[in-house]
Amino acid sequence: MASLAGRHLLLLQGPAGPFFARVAQQLRAAGAQVTKVNFNGGEDFYYRGPDVVTFAQPMDAWPDFFEQLVRDRKIDAVLLFGDCRPLHRAAIERARQLGVDVFVFEEGYLRPDFVTLEKGGVNGHSNMPRDPSHFDAVELGPEPRHLPIRHAFIKSALHTICYASAAALARERYPHYRHHRDIRPVAQARLWFRGTVRRVLHALRDRELKQRLESPGMPPYFFVPLQVHLDSQLGHSPYGTINQFIREVVTAFAQHAPADHVLLLKLHPMDRPYSDYSTDIEALRLEHGLGERLLYADIINLPATLRGARGTVVINSTVGLSSLTHGTPVKCMGTAVYDMPGLTHQGSLADFFSAPEPVDRALYKRFRQWLLEQNQLNGSVWSRLHEDPSRVLR
Repeated sequence: MASLAGRHLLLLQGPAGPFFARVAQQLRAAGAQVTKVNFNGGEDFYYRGPDVVTFAQPMDAWPDFFEQLVRDRKIDAVLLFGDCRPLHRAAIERARQLGVDVFVFEEGYLRPDFVTLEKGGVNGHSNMPRDPSHFDAVELGPEPRHLPIRHAFIKSALHTICYASAAALARERYPHYRHHRDIRPVAQARLWFRGTVRRVLHALRDRELKQRLESPGMPPYFFVPLQVHLDSQLGHSPYGTINQFIREVVTAFAQHAPADHVLLLKLHPMDRPYSDYSTDIEALRLEHGLGERLLYADIINLPATLRGARGTVVINSTVGLSSLTHGTPVKCMGTAVYDMPGLTHQGSLADFFSAPEPVDRALYKRFRQWLLEQNQLNGSVWSRLHEDPSRVLR
């Protein structure tokens, strides 16, 4: 465990659930002093103690409140989850003016077993090098042992509902707070119930396709894992909606892919309560005369699907990294930390469907090793870190 003695760390918003409360315990165990700002009743529910400061003022007062707190408490680093939230964007801008380091948590680049903790920003805001030669000096060694993380659908649903309910009950205490997403408790409970029902129905619907993907009888196909419709990473892409992305990819496939190839689109599991693109995809199937060459699924085996695909098209999803793990070519349509020559297809989408550029497996191994050393921590944002976060707080 690296020592954080003498450091005073400020925690802003974390994911719904106990994650930030548990991170704070680890930081204090490493010697740091910790202060947490709570912005709503959901955070009060999950994070309590004498180190909590509440912000209940109008939102335009937040930047000055943040600066005064940093000065008064001699904060030397700020930790937050997700660097696209309006509260966090304002804090990051002011922190840079003050010369205070910012470390950003996000779901792991290497999912599902890791959480990202990166200095400065993540994904489209990341300062990670995009030059393949930067990784030439990385020495390969055995991958650190880590605990496998199980799928967190149930945990995420329960924490989201509890967080939303607590925020609603404390609305009078935080009259000016506006969340970056809809967290009305009744609406969230209905949505996640719908997601659970859909999961059962989709598992039955997709059972035959799942078996085909796990057998050698599947025709050649390109794979398109969709992202959550409210994913902040859409801001690092040319798309305002997932529907726009789907239309561009299906159109390019229809015009440029070999006639015996199939295009498989997959719903994101965290978008299941909110979105269903069946109608749009059916319209595109008819528009381009694709018939059985255009497939849409939800409950399939992701590793098996990636292994068998001829190529994977993403906006900037970390599924792209999973695809590279299996040596399957990737085309990024947005800004991604792994989008660089040797790892991803650098030509057009049309060219990708006709001749995808292969993955440089040696470069990918060095890149993955670098990630594990620099900004990946074993754990789940819906639960806890199994690894000491002080390791990357440099």
